[in-house]
Amino acid sequence: MEKTDLLKTDPDYYRATRHPSMLRLGPLPYLSVSGQGDPSGKAFAERVQLLYSLIYAVKFRYKEENRDFVVAKLEGLWWYDEERWGTPPVSEAPKVIPRDVWEYKLLIRLPVFVTAESVAATWKAIAGKRQIAGVEPPAFELLEEGDVVQILHTGPFDKEPETLARLQEYMSDKKMGRNGFHHEIYLSDFRRTAPEKLRTILREPVKVFGTGIA
Repeated sequence: MEKTDLLKTDPDYYRATRHPSMLRLGPLPYLSVSGQGDPSGKAFAERVQLLYSLIYAVKFRYKEENRDFVVAKLEGLWWYDEERWGTPPVSEAPKVIPRDVWEYKLLIRLPVFVTAESVAATWKAIAGKRQIAGVEPPAFELLEEGDVVQILHTGPFDKEPETLARLQEYMSDKKMGRNGFHHEIYLSDFRRTAPEKLRTILREPVKVFGTGIA
């Protein structure tokens, strides 16, 4: 039985370089779980584990139907209350917005044959052992980001502003503004990889100034 591997069937989604580039993304299915707070805290780690618990249960469900797949990379959408904190450039936001006020949505992309119904049924089967007080259960979600700009960041997360500055310069040169939430794809497992060796795709949905979020 051949496994569906999104890194092979859609390599452009997981490919970025140290130079900014553009990509157009249509609606894609994900598992997601939301939260708020410092990503180095316990609550964040619990949500990561919760998401993986469900994705592997879904994987085993489909494997029994001879439709196995490789679990894709962990991803995250990040945002904050713009009425309170304003809209600093993407390269400045990580430095001026306190980590504990950031909101996030953790994602793992799904093969197109995985359905919302199967995700809900799988969660129902495992929920008794996996629920965490105060945490909404993971859910099936379709996300359509449209045009995005992206860049590869290598190294610790606290050095991301240096890479984001290059992305911001590219957006300014092309007269682009933000059009969605900051998106990160964790090509490395940050639970097991030394900070200096981390590889992360930094992605920003964009539109031409005047049509997106300023």
